[in-house]
Amino acid sequence: MKGALTRGGCLAAVLAAVGLLPWLSGNDPALSVLRARSAEQEPTAEALHAIRVDLGLDSPPLALLGSWASELLRGDLGASWVSGTPVLPSVTAGLQVSLTLMGTALLVAIVVAGALVVPVLVRGRGSAGAFAAMLAAVPEFLLATVALLMCGVWWGWLPTSGWQGPAHLVLPAVALGVPAGGLLGRLVADMLPGVLDERWVELWRGSGVSRSRVAGAALRRVLPPLVPQFGMVAVGLTGGAVAVESVFAVPGIGRTALGAAKAQDVPLLQGAVLALLALGLAAGGLAAVVRRRLLGPALRDAGLTLPTARPVRVRPAVPVALGAVLLATIGWGLLRDPYAVTTSRLAAPSWAHPLGTDGLGRDVLARLGHGAASTVGTAAAVCAVSFLLAMALGFLPRFAEGASDIANALPPVIVGILVAAVAGPGTGGAALAVGLVSWPPLAAHAAALAQEVRASSFLLAQRAIGASPRWILTRHVLPSVAGPVARHAVLRLPGIALALASLGFLGLGAQPPAPEWGLLLDESRAYVERAPWAALAPAVALALLAGLAVSLGSGIGGAARPVRSRSRSRSRSRSRSRKEFSLEA
Repeated sequence: MKGALTRGGCLAAVLAAVGLLPWLSGNDPALSVLRARSAEQEPTAEALHAIRVDLGLDSPPLALLGSWASELLRGDLGASWVSGTPVLPSVTAGLQVSLTLMGTALLVAIVVAGALVVPVLVRGRGSAGAFAAMLAAVPEFLLATVALLMCGVWWGWLPTSGWQGPAHLVLPAVALGVPAGGLLGRLVADMLPGVLDERWVELWRGSGVSRSRVAGAALRRVLPPLVPQFGMVAVGLTGGAVAVESVFAVPGIGRTALGAAKAQDVPLLQGAVLALLALGLAAGGLAAVVRRRLLGPALRDAGLTLPTARPVRVRPAVPVALGAVLLATIGWGLLRDPYAVTTSRLAAPSWAHPLGTDGLGRDVLARLGHGAASTVGTAAAVCAVSFLLAMALGFLPRFAEGASDIANALPPVIVGILVAAVAGPGTGGAALAVGLVSWPPLAAHAAALAQEVRASSFLLAQRAIGASPRWILTRHVLPSVAGPVARHAVLRLPGIALALASLGFLGLGAQPPAPEWGLLLDESRAYVERAPWAALAPAVALALLAGLAVSLGSGIGGAARPVRSRSRSRSRSRSRSRKEFSLEA
């Protein structure tokens, strides 16, 4: 009941905020509609009055919102303020395109994740490492631009824009699926070593069970707490593909929502957001059903035996090397002027300009170094706040479940537009927008882990011997949840930096001439064919940040599970018996 109320309240709040967008921004909605309809027409008082009368804008905003809600109950999403056409066909067409793209991108992500997980299954140890994190940190819009130039323009293998057949799916699906596959592969590979170290794996292999069956059973064992992540990634591939859809001119629901928000076409924007929210709720419900199915009756009967976490040990040389390269580059850039304009436009890397110059002749190294504080520092702050919020809401699953489904379904771009309408575009507004939508994956992970730990047979035994709830919470449940969620949060740090960069890329974050990494990517996109170094510099910096974050995060939360694995306990008992036998001899 609480979950339903939370979902309903959050849904109503989001739709109300979208419906009040023109008034929140302080702009005249009639003027915005006039400019969207005809940019050349003069905004005379008579023209603006005619639009207000035509759209009913002379009524109070809340009255318009109530009228839209009453029409929604009758299945009518209204008509577009700009084109005058019904909203429902436009939303349905955009959603069909986005769902097709999402399915293809999710298939690419599963293939990439499988390629990262298979070596761990074969070796029985290790993890996907920093390579998976670097894949997850590849900017989708930069990957889309590079793929468009190489595969579409230079080689002519695939179409570069539009939506006319299966060939148009390939490049956008790869651009979306590769980073998502890196994230999912890393999450799965991190949990596999602890499962493969359990006693049943040794017994199955000794009994002649095939490797494929053992691998399938191991994957089934690690998937329950990660199933919500798969659902959230799928929803993110639908609504969060705005930048990729813009690069390839794909008429998806995200691009439709972005265009409606820029034109302040409120009915179309409300319809697109409502479709995304409904998709998010459906994906969240489906993920919950699949997870309960995987866990079976053990979740209800408090009979779960949880795998022991075995954090991957990273050689100290890896984070030291990555950190040294990143800090040296940033430090070198801080010694230079990021705003100085030279006559050498798009100059290649040289001793005077180690990373070349951009389209205005500014030093790329200087802009990269000075932009690190605003990009990485803001991302770290958002990541820390998201982790704390997720830990708090993870122990209130009925309350957080509905809110996380709603927040995850919202593209950061749409939230950025809403925040920018109130506070104006800038770094602070972009950080607030990303923070509002970055906590749901962490909260879902925390809630899933907390539920499984509470249903474990180990805690049932603790309660039986009289352990207090406070003792169980502080000594067992919190350490079991905090470690994996902290590693997950660190893994998402580059993704948060990417979200901030995406808002800067679309003009909703830091504004020129600020040396922010998203702006660097946006400014270099127009001439990436002539001067690729200007775009590669921030992209490589984000990849190094991802590798460094994962290397440092691998040691977080070593005691992630309260349950001692049977294989370790039995090996200890065998070693103890050998010692006793040798003493008796």
